[in-house]
Formats: sequence, structure tokens, C-alpha cells
Amino acid sequence: MGTTHLALFQGKSIRKTIHNNEWWFSVVDVIEALTDSDRPSAYWTAMKARVKNDDGIQLSTICRQLKLQSSDGKFYETDCANTEGAFRIIQSIPSPKAEPFKRWLAKVGYERVREIEDPELATKRMRAIYKAKGYSDAWIEKRMRGIAVRDELTEEWQKRGVKEGKEYAILTAEISKATFDMTPSEYKEFKGLRRQNLRDHMNDLELIFSMLGEASTTEIARSKDTQGFDQNKIVAQKGGKIAGDARKKLEIESGKKVSTKENYLQKPQDQKAVSG
Repeated sequence: MGTTHLALFQGKSIRKTIHNNEWWFSVVDVIEALTDSDRPSAYWTAMKARVKNDDGIQLSTICRQLKLQSSDGKFYETDCANTEGAFRIIQSIPSPKAEPFKRWLAKVGYERVREIEDPELATKRMRAIYKAKGYSDAWIEKRMRGIAVRDELTEEWQKRGVKEGKEYAILTAEISKATFDMTPSEYKEFKGLRRQNLRDHMNDLELIFSMLGEASTTEIARSKDTQGFDQNKIVAQKGGKIAGDARKKLEIESGKKVSTKENYLQKPQDQKAVSG
């Protein structure tokens, strides 16, 4: 479990902590912020009983007891929910302050249904998000192409009997290790990242070599008609090596390392601080 942090929510502090690599929020703090209840713990107890009686759902099943720091400075087991669970709980709060969140959730749900019907809408939304964050059009094109290459690879793995989840992660690590001499987790540590998406912090060349490693793996898997995890692990190493050899040749000719500690959107002064 990670260190407890405070987050502002409707102008009030919400305790949160990292558990299993995702944020978990104090349920009673969320309730207090959205209801102004002076007894949020009692409100939460009554709410769990009401929701169970109304629709048969037990809100407690989406929560976990995690230790959070209280006002007395000590840590106590507290009901916490991850982002999805917190949204579910907010939907059950009959308070005017919760209404904006409910409307937002309805809007997001409607947009996602439309994107399922028309995947191009999801692509447009993703491009707009990257643009709003300050990424250049050229970088966005590479990032979007990289996502397509990755999807093509995972679809190939699925066809060939590789299990989604742990086996995907192992094969991805093999490609990355052969391409950059680092697994994704090692690469994130190299760049000083925690929960951020690694590829969102890669420069153009890093993205290009990531694509080359994954595209090469896809092509070899198809040509060799590999089946199962073990065969595809060997192919992942070969595909990554193709990209890794190309990277090393470029580094020799250019005299510069492809992998850097700099993150794409960092300001020049921040980049100097990281590289120094």
C-alpha cells in the first residue's frame, strides 16, 4: 500500500491511497463532501442498508478496508473504493451536490456507447485529449499509430492462444527488454514515472522503436504460425531484437542514446534537472 494523500473534492479534503497500483478513496470523506453530513459514518451505514434493500446491491462488496491517517495522526482501517467504485457510490447519494457528478457520468456513458457503435469517435476523442495536453500533431500521429500496432499484436496473441493479462505483460516485457535493454517497469523507473503511461512520455524515436519491435513480433508470429505462450515468447524476443539492433546502429551513427530520462512534455529546465 502506498502513502496516504489528500485530494480536493468539492473544496473538501478526501483521503486517498495507492493500493494494487490504483487510487482508493475514503468513502466517508466522499459522503461528507457531497452531503454535508456531520455523521458521515452513520450516513454510510444507513446508505449500505438502503441500497441493499432497494436494488439488492451490497455497496460494501466494492470497498476495501485500507489504513488511512485520521485527524489524530493515527492510521485506522477505513472503507475505501477505487475510482469505479466511488462513482457507483456517488450514484446512490440523493444529494443536490451529487447531481453534477451523476449528469457527468450519464454523459460519459452515452459517449462510450456511441464510440462502441462508431470506433472513429473514440480515436477523435483520444486525439483531442493529447492535443489539449500540449502534444504536437506529429507526435500524436506516431502515438496513434503505435496504439494501432499494439492492438494488432494483441489480437494476434489472442488468436494464437496467449492468455490476456500476465502472459501479455511477460511478452511485452520481452519485446521491450530486447528493444531498449529495459522492461517497461525498468523504463518507467529510468524516466522517473510512477503510475503514468510510459508511452505518453516517450519521444518520437522511442515511439518508433517501440512500434518496430511490436510490428516485427506480429509479422514473425504470422509467418511462423506460432502457437501458445512459449513459442510466442521466443518470437517476442526475436521481434524486439530486430528493433534493438536498429536502435543500436542509430546510436552508433548519431552518437546519441535513443532512450532518455526526459519526458515528452517536460519543460527544458525540467529536462536539464532530470538529466543532470
